[in-house]
Amino acid sequence: MAKKRIDWKLFVIVSILIIWGLITLSTTSFPLSLENYNTPWHYLFHQIIMLGIGLFLALVFFFLPIEKIKKITPFLFLFNLFLMLLVFLPKIGLTIKGASRWVNFGFFSFQPAELLKITFILYLAAWLNGRLKQKKGFNELFLPFLIVLAALVLVLIMQPDMTTLAIIFIVGVMMYFFAPTPLWHTVSAAFSALALFSFFILSQSYRLERLTSFLNPSSDPLGKGYQAKQAAISLGSGKMFGLGLGMSRQKFGFLPESTTDSIFAIIGEEAGFLGCFLLLLLFLAFCYFGLIIAAKNKDSFKGFLALGITVWISLQALLNIAGIAGVLPLGGIPLPFFSYGGSHIISEIMAVGLLLNISKKT
Repeated sequence: MAKKRIDWKLFVIVSILIIWGLITLSTTSFPLSLENYNTPWHYLFHQIIMLGIGLFLALVFFFLPIEKIKKITPFLFLFNLFLMLLVFLPKIGLTIKGASRWVNFGFFSFQPAELLKITFILYLAAWLNGRLKQKKGFNELFLPFLIVLAALVLVLIMQPDMTTLAIIFIVGVMMYFFAPTPLWHTVSAAFSALALFSFFILSQSYRLERLTSFLNPSSDPLGKGYQAKQAAISLGSGKMFGLGLGMSRQKFGFLPESTTDSIFAIIGEEAGFLGCFLLLLLFLAFCYFGLIIAAKNKDSFKGFLALGITVWISLQALLNIAGIAGVLPLGGIPLPFFSYGGSHIISEIMAVGLLLNISKKT
């Protein structure tokens, strides 16, 4: 019988990220919390509760046998798709800033698209593992893969949620590519995705404006380019060593979404270049150890699942940091383990529980 143990390297890395995220959120959110709830700790307490839910689910998926998880993946994915449709129902679905992405049950609300990231990875890992044992032809493998992606495209575009769609599409194509599938399948999917996203960007003026403001932020410094400009001021203010913990000035109403999408800019302001560099090293270490777990379980359900989880969280961190740094357009992507928000933090912690489950057999 193989010995079971926890992967301490991965566990310590994620623990540092979670604790750092809570500390950063506590110092960043108190002005907004005081303004909206007359207490400095509302956002922090809410995040701790969401972390508790995520840790409970992570423990469930850590101790649950992988084969049992594999059997329930289609039901989890279908249930998640059902939740995705609830966002369009009156009184249940919430529309905020023109986007229908939230389900409201009165005492709590959440974003099903965040949960879709992990349920889709679970489903695709099980599907690839099952199909590759049979046939690798176009009709048996590539066509069903495209149909599933097309269904997700339709649901996410209706919300609309382009950033989640982009992450799911990239993760799906990466998982498909690293499976023993024909290369032309992946190339075709990649070019189709490029054409599809180009069409969606050009079809809506606000998406095109976001792209043009990224290329030239000074063209609209008080409008579309405002967040990017304030994020640059935050990062620049930190210099090498930062202003110190809790000493950010941009969080006092200057930097939009300072507790969510822009929290990396606050890290840069308070911890400086060295703090940002350390954070990048932690995410790179997470990616490295996650890929090792995937490589040790190559061409299996566990391998595909480990690869999908690692690519998803690493890619999301990369896109968030690159957007705040001005390397890529801002896309409303939360920074894993740091940004305020229950839906994404629960999904990420749960995914880490799965990753630790995969790696616990030596």
